[in-house]
Amino acid sequence: MDINMKKRGYTVILGLIFMAVCTGCGRGNKNENITAGMTAVEALDYDGALGSFEAAKEAGEDERLLYRGEGMAYMGKTMYAEAAQAFETALSLSDGRINGMDYDINYYLATAYYKQGELGRAIDVYSAIIGLKDSERDAYYLRGAIYTEQGSLDLAKEDFNKAIALNKKDYDRLIDIYCVLAAEGYKEAGQEYLQAAMDAGTKDMTNYEKGRICYYLEDYENARTYLEKARDESGYEAVLFLGKTYETLGDNNYAISVYNTYLESEGPNPQVLNQLGLCKMQTGDYAGALGNFQAAMNIENNGMMQSLKMNEIIAYERLEEYKNASVLMDSYLKTYPDDEEAKREYIFLQTR
Repeated sequence: MDINMKKRGYTVILGLIFMAVCTGCGRGNKNENITAGMTAVEALDYDGALGSFEAAKEAGEDERLLYRGEGMAYMGKTMYAEAAQAFETALSLSDGRINGMDYDINYYLATAYYKQGELGRAIDVYSAIIGLKDSERDAYYLRGAIYTEQGSLDLAKEDFNKAIALNKKDYDRLIDIYCVLAAEGYKEAGQEYLQAAMDAGTKDMTNYEKGRICYYLEDYENARTYLEKARDESGYEAVLFLGKTYETLGDNNYAISVYNTYLESEGPNPQVLNQLGLCKMQTGDYAGALGNFQAAMNIENNGMMQSLKMNEIIAYERLEEYKNASVLMDSYLKTYPDDEEAKREYIFLQTR
């Protein structure tokens, strides 16, 4: 089972926050403050971004774009009520003709409601999106994810079935659906979707897709067979799942060799370094794991800094270097203030 299954289930929901980060900003110098603000959002400099958007207001730049950007900056600061208000303002500035920007902002707005715990309002937004365009696969999937969290399995499955029917060969989405269901205690229901895909025939699947599906079906022998074949076809993704399959089978040493072989051949990769570190943690090599996490953090634009920072803190804890762990946790919470689990861990660290 994936180490961070529950987090993964929601990652797709929350990941929409930063989709197409600079959409609509390319207008030469006309919206230069907005462009600067979006660049700051991408760099996680949310206060700087808000300053740029305020300057954009004073300069009379595109209001829809600046309020959209402002909402994204507030999301980054976990100020979800302010984010929702900004997105609502952006939507109110529509000229009445529905376009891609309207869908884009509505997805952000639904995420802001979700993060405030206003699941009903988030569902209403996804329902409105579907009402405007019944082929919006993301809206069905995301609404289904919230229904799953609410325990409304029948409604969730209706939405997931629709999302799958709109593209039966999107095996990534199929696995996302499994992960959401498994995270909320419906693993068997999720596996039914995966098994149905395998039963329908695998001629359109790559070895990597077959291997991943077998992995989540807990058919590790076939997963290993397919993923070994996929090593040269699917890059680091196949290597990650192959290694995790060996980890699950109890062969951590071979898993480590799989990761190291890839790194020696292809060079540094943040995802592989992170998984290598996690595997070393299981073997008790906390110093080696720490080195792997830090090496991954040094890769520019690694795309997984939050996970890496948390793993670094855990490695220091296991090494009983509690002062270092506490200092890093204080910095972590300033950047990611809505991580409730990290807040509880920080209290523990302060007692050591």
